[in-house]
Amino acid sequence: NHLTMEVMKKVAERHNFALLLHEKPFAGINGSGKHNNWSMSTDTGENLLEPGATPHQNLRFLVVLTAILKGVLKHNGLLRASIASTGNDHRLGANEAPPAIMSVFLGDQLSMILNKIKSGEAIENAEKAMINLGVSKIPAVARDNTDRNRTSPFAFTGNKFEFRAVGSSASSSFPVTCINAAVAEAMSEVSAQLDAKIKGGADREKAILEIVRELATSTESIRFEGNGYGPEWIVEAEKRGLSHLRNTPEALTAFAFPSTKALFAELGILSDAELQSRHHVNVERYLKKIDIEIDTMRSLVDSYVSPAVSLYLSDMANAAANLAKITGVDKSSTENAVKKCADLLRELNEKRTAMETAYQASANAADEPRATALAEKVLPAMLNLRDVCDKLEVVVGNGYWPLPKYREMLFTY
Repeated sequence: NHLTMEVMKKVAERHNFALLLHEKPFAGINGSGKHNNWSMSTDTGENLLEPGATPHQNLRFLVVLTAILKGVLKHNGLLRASIASTGNDHRLGANEAPPAIMSVFLGDQLSMILNKIKSGEAIENAEKAMINLGVSKIPAVARDNTDRNRTSPFAFTGNKFEFRAVGSSASSSFPVTCINAAVAEAMSEVSAQLDAKIKGGADREKAILEIVRELATSTESIRFEGNGYGPEWIVEAEKRGLSHLRNTPEALTAFAFPSTKALFAELGILSDAELQSRHHVNVERYLKKIDIEIDTMRSLVDSYVSPAVSLYLSDMANAAANLAKITGVDKSSTENAVKKCADLLRELNEKRTAMETAYQASANAADEPRATALAEKVLPAMLNLRDVCDKLEVVVGNGYWPLPKYREMLFTY
């Protein structure tokens, strides 16, 4: 992944292009992300997420599947934190990307099987129960009835999961590490639970099916087959107790969750100090990127947009006066255009001041409160300022506008 990005940069430069790895370089145009395909195999190369040809093999598939659901449910906040970045904040939740709420899409058929297991009768005969529940039919449905929901951040696609929320500029390594850790912990707990049942005299397959039933019930809240873009899902996710971490500063708080600390420490991945360090570095990176964006916006508005609009206004006002004086033509239409532009210039100055005020208000805060203030106060002010600039771009004459226009960047250059 790293090598591919590096090669793409070099090839672009060689052809006098610039490679944009930003997750959302153009407003209103689809962003860019990565689909991390994730599955597990045995030491002999057998895919544990490949539905089998027998009820026994499918029982193994189901216990692995539900263990993954258990891990994703418990650590859904951590998975959100693993893909958090300034660029991805612009993409997540838009109409071409997964939402910022972590959920799992299994497809109608697998969901139906889990629901039948969850609500089924007491298990007396494991083999008979598996046949009655339709477990023997999984291979016929898994490939044909998945990958239908593009709004899901974590979707089952036949014999693997696809984590669709990773940003285009990000490394895939840490999101995969978090998935691996969450699933490893869940599988360890499921294994211990199974061992305890077998030691208590339970039949192995019956014990596994009982565990699958327990997991199908306890993980129901992370399963979602509907529209992840709709506002109804935000309300429903809150009812289910799922994390809704709307921006990077909110998402990064998951590094401090007790469940996250315990996960990384017990599996020997990161110590508490290392986790805190990673948290601090990510917050610092967020602050620096927003600072750069603020400086860039100041420069664009103060050095390019505002002078261009002022010059255009002055020339248009003189033109309106001269037009009426020399030709006697009605100047009302020109004056209306001047007034519209003047109103936008006034709004530009107001929004520029509002952005600066919000930015300076957070200047002396500690890193984490400052990051929150930037996300909740400054970024909305920047978007308001950008909105005025967009309006001016289509009002000011081409000869006066010093920057490439949006349509030119998309369709001309």
